Amino acid sequence: MLDLVVLSLHFFLCFLIFLAIWRGHKDVDLPSSGTAETRPDGLILIGKEEDIKKSQRTTAKVNGREVVVFYHEGKFHALDSRCYHEGGPLRLGEIEDIDGQACIVCPWHKYVITLETGEGLYEGINPLEPSPTPRWQSKGVKQRIHKITIDNGNVYVSPPDLSVSFDSDYFADKYKNGGDLSMEK
Repeated sequence: MLDLVVLSLHFFLCFLIFLAIWRGHKDVDLPSSGTAETRPDGLILIGKEEDIKKSQRTTAKVNGREVVVFYHEGKFHALDSRCYHEGGPLRLGEIEDIDGQACIVCPWHKYVITLETGEGLYEGINPLEPSPTPRWQSKGVKQRIHKITIDNGNVYVSPPDLSVSFDSDYFADKYKNGGDLSMEK
């Protein structure tokens, strides 16, 4: 009988752990400015410069699409918030210096994207070399980046130029206008 009680307690604890993992990380420490205001010149207000510097990142809706703004090593960077590969939430990724470039690493599948250009990077070897050494190489620009403007202590993003398409557009459109639910997934 005691074994049954211990086994039941074990399954109950496992169930609670499962629920905690399944519910996942909530974006408590990453404030979001939500839907942004648009200036007459078309620039979209993301938030106060000092607030973003403190939090290091924020998310906002820019013309219905989710955009994440990072502040890293004295520079602001804005990208579509969903990874071009499978739509992972880049706002939850870690920023790493890879081959001299600041990159966001997608938390889902560890895809590496440069903050400056939106290039996808991968580590590969040339099998024709006598001693093949892994080197970082570019897949080309995969993630849409957005132009940042700082004016009077405010951070603005330019609306995206949709005449040029990027791989990340698929997931930006998929989660477009999805409200907070889309930012939580």
